[in-house]
Amino acid sequence: MEAADKPVRAMFIADTHLLGSKEGHWFDKLRREWQMYRAFQTMITLHRPEVIFVLGDVFDEGHWCSSGEFEYYVQRFHSLFYIPKDARIYVIAGNHDMGFHYAITPYRNQRFINGMKSPSVRRLSIRNNHFVLINSMALEGDGCFLCRQTEIAVNKIARDLKCARKIDDTCNNASVIARYSRPILLQHYPMYRESDEICNELDQAPDEIKTIKFRERWECLSKEASEEILDILNPRLIVAGHTHHGCRRMHRDNILEFTISSFSWRNKINPSLLLGTFVPNNYSVSKCYMPVESTVILIYTVSITCILIYLIIKLRPRCHAYSRLKIP
Repeated sequence: MEAADKPVRAMFIADTHLLGSKEGHWFDKLRREWQMYRAFQTMITLHRPEVIFVLGDVFDEGHWCSSGEFEYYVQRFHSLFYIPKDARIYVIAGNHDMGFHYAITPYRNQRFINGMKSPSVRRLSIRNNHFVLINSMALEGDGCFLCRQTEIAVNKIARDLKCARKIDDTCNNASVIARYSRPILLQHYPMYRESDEICNELDQAPDEIKTIKFRERWECLSKEASEEILDILNPRLIVAGHTHHGCRRMHRDNILEFTISSFSWRNKINPSLLLGTFVPNNYSVSKCYMPVESTVILIYTVSITCILIYLIIKLRPRCHAYSRLKIP
């Protein structure tokens, strides 16, 4: 197989919510980070993805923490989610990383961009598979400092993709994209939907909250922004997070969308992640479920009990009986 035809192996996680100093107890922080560390490193070892995407809300208190704590956040992230030298990891901003749209300042935005090497819009092309990463909070369409720049960048990507298809006579002969394929859209917010009622996954939202209506621009993108993104990018797959619960739905033109549940056991008793294999004209995805936390606790309890029983048997004092024979 030629290198250019080799499938791209990708892994997607979301909403790690590394705990901060205000709302995170030290023991809870230690436990959750150990769980995520072990789960992540195990998946990296077993499946060897060459590219990993973290779809926002990396930090739990990134929207209000100090600059010193933010730097500590970044260090912890790279320590917990370190990857082999032949792999790459890319991060998308979430509302807990810099705030909802109304609270984002140029300083918070730039701090996250610099710390996580995560611009508001990015096109990543790997062997003619095009991943488009977008900051969901910048899709308000109100002309703010962040939204305007994002709109320009998304339109440029859309034009580059159109030029690669050679359907626009105004394009230059030399396209910045060598070969066209429908992109994979990655963002923090899911596309517009009324609620999680349509979702039917093992890690779906609990029944008591599934029917609660979503607020546009809070729990999902606005309907207007969603339609515009579908129109101009025409993605073949959409992957998002934010809701902490799993969902799968089909948009028009057979565009499949996955909402990934939170990767933290603090937010979800059965976290999950997505593995994908991509070639320019096709893809395959699999959802992988992490163990339920009660199962992990049971395994630890049984293991420790077995070890203690073994040590008790192994180290207990041994008695030897001696008898003296009487000779008549």
